[in-house]
Amino acid sequence: MQKLYLIIFIFIAASCSKQLTEEPNGLVLGNAGISNQAGLESALTGAYGSLMIPWESGFTTVSQIAMCMGADDLTTHPGSNKEEFREFDRFNVADLNSRMVPIWRGCYKVIQSTTNIINNYTKVTDGSEATIQAIVGEAYFLRGLSYYWLTRFWGAVPVVPSETFSSEYLNLHKSTPAEIYPLIEEDLKKAEAWVPNTRRAPGRPNKGSVKALLADVYLTEGGWPIKDASKYALAASKAKEVIDNKTTYAVDLYQGGFLKIFAGGTSEDVFALYTRGQWITYNSFYGLSTMPEDEGGWTDFFPELNFFNNFPAGSRKDETFSTSFVINGNTVPWQNVSTKHPYYKKFTIQSGTKNTYMSANPVIMIRYAHVLLTYAEALARSGTVNDDAYKAINAVRQRAGLTDLPAGMAPAEFANAVVNERAWEFAGEWCRWFDLVRLEKVEEANANKNDGDLKPVGTITKANYTLPIPGADVLMNPNLK
Repeated sequence: MQKLYLIIFIFIAASCSKQLTEEPNGLVLGNAGISNQAGLESALTGAYGSLMIPWESGFTTVSQIAMCMGADDLTTHPGSNKEEFREFDRFNVADLNSRMVPIWRGCYKVIQSTTNIINNYTKVTDGSEATIQAIVGEAYFLRGLSYYWLTRFWGAVPVVPSETFSSEYLNLHKSTPAEIYPLIEEDLKKAEAWVPNTRRAPGRPNKGSVKALLADVYLTEGGWPIKDASKYALAASKAKEVIDNKTTYAVDLYQGGFLKIFAGGTSEDVFALYTRGQWITYNSFYGLSTMPEDEGGWTDFFPELNFFNNFPAGSRKDETFSTSFVINGNTVPWQNVSTKHPYYKKFTIQSGTKNTYMSANPVIMIRYAHVLLTYAEALARSGTVNDDAYKAINAVRQRAGLTDLPAGMAPAEFANAVVNERAWEFAGEWCRWFDLVRLEKVEEANANKNDGDLKPVGTITKANYTLPIPGADVLMNPNLK
């Protein structure tokens, strides 16, 4: 078993003893697991599963929220047992910070499983060609998604060339973002060709999901660190393909209540990871994680005060934040809880008790609102502000209870308005951090903190835009330092 896990995932050493006790369902070794269509499907199921193993790998715990606390929409408890959370908020992240390990581990597990599919699917002789192409297309999508998250958080990261272990991989060097982004684009273009218009199952991408992710990748490449302004036009074009074909892809801006979006299963879901509310896979950042300790919660994360105070009033603000709490039978305002902060209502349970850490709520990775605002911003940054751009952002604003943007805005002014709208619309959804990084506004967002919020340790530089590689992996391979 030790050899099995070393081969499957050579980079991850943290929590090794716990990893060795896992059931290896869905995991395969090289082409030995790929002999028929069922083997392909099993390997793909294992890849999705690697994104949803609570506390171990993937996005079902609070890791990605903690890792984005350098933005101005998230902070944590100033004391208690939240030191690892505070490291992200204060820009002094230690390489042994365990909160970042699930994302690192989950993404590389996915890369191993999907590379196995991609490298060996041509050996399969049974099954439906259309189904096999759909499976491989999803594998390309997941691999592109995984490298995208890795390079945005860590910058330069190793690229694993094969699913089969070689001792040479213990000496891999890191590849730069400029080297990784073309690989992401290549994977997503292949996924776009083979992933069907209709999802094969809930929690799987369709062609619209792939196009939406590719649009987001292009938008990011337009900013830091790639700074290729030609990508903005590509981002706008790809997002427009989703908008123009939203009926085909069964997506739209959901109008049935903002909070219901986060319970999942609405038209807003462009791509979401569907959990099952069981130990094997569940969402644990809903509920206790976003409740104050006064109410029996864990107080893991909540909004910064300036962000909350500046948030435009309206129905969206009312549904985004919890501003009063029931403590010992009494309703008290947020100013009277121990942290003296409001909390995120959108991450409480939308049905049943919120006093839980195990929820069947999905992890919504891409919403239709992302597509609309990506289109509007990318079009403006490519030099055009037309009626379609206004229509895209104003649809989001109208749902939020806000007035339309004024006509006649210059492209730069319009783009800034979209960035602000993204901050409000995706508050707490780990989008704000990536926006601040690509736009090189991390320093500005942290310059004038409210006295009630945590302050950065020292001066923020570009070195703080990325995280240290997990220390246990650097010990295995010093080239990762």
